[in-house]
Amino acid sequence: MWCPSASLSVWVNSWLAGVAAPDDVLDALSQWAPKHSVTAYDSVAAGSTGLPWPDLFHSGTMSLLQTMRTAAGPPAGSPTLTLVLPVPGDVRGLPAGTQFQRDAITVGEAIIIGRDPANGVGLVPEFDYEDLDDPDFEPDPISLAWTVYSVPAAAPSDHADLGEAEYSLRSAVRSAADALGALRAGATAADVDDPRGMVEQLLEATRLHRAPGHAPERALRVLENAAHVDAIITVSSGLMPIGLQTSSEMQIASDTLRPLASVVRTARLAAVRTILDSAWQG
Repeated sequence: MWCPSASLSVWVNSWLAGVAAPDDVLDALSQWAPKHSVTAYDSVAAGSTGLPWPDLFHSGTMSLLQTMRTAAGPPAGSPTLTLVLPVPGDVRGLPAGTQFQRDAITVGEAIIIGRDPANGVGLVPEFDYEDLDDPDFEPDPISLAWTVYSVPAAAPSDHADLGEAEYSLRSAVRSAADALGALRAGATAADVDDPRGMVEQLLEATRLHRAPGHAPERALRVLENAAHVDAIITVSSGLMPIGLQTSSEMQIASDTLRPLASVVRTARLAAVRTILDSAWQG
């Protein structure tokens, strides 16, 4: 899993379906930060989840699980959680003009819980880092805070077909690899000795976050390929020179990489949806 919302979605869903224990959810969350907290953003969210209001009290990880169980309601044989990965210009599944929408776009991820679109809740995570003076040092997060919002009326979100997503990713992997090679050849001034090694390092980091045992192999394969393309995009951005590209190869590579982020997002959403559904098919 590549983001906290994806991990929390699949593991809480497995727990609600009875195929994972609370400790499994806690273990998955601990890979992101040693501490987790949950607070209500508004009184409606507090009322539907049991979180304190108006006094803001940062509850711990077990309260986060209880909050999600309450918001999900009684088990009904199918997932009540939806992962959203909004970006500016594509906010499918988010209620327009809300603070939840704005905060979800800022971090690029969120979870919506509930079967009734007029009475759901949304969760947005935010990492908290230790205050350090060294700007070049990237510390590990010391905690992850989840804010719960009332979601009055989320727009319906189309679920991408996993087969179509996998097909698109096959082409994306080849295009991204070719673009990385072109950028590496053209960006002689870039301070990156081994871009393919950096891609592998990023992939290893994502593999620390495991998926539930019921996850279909095809969905896991799609997630792995999506992570590969995403890692190439990330490393390639470091090879882009500031200002105008000076070679046609680099311009072509840049044009090739630009639309691939959308392919990655679509594939990830399709794979996570498949994993969510699989928990209830036993």
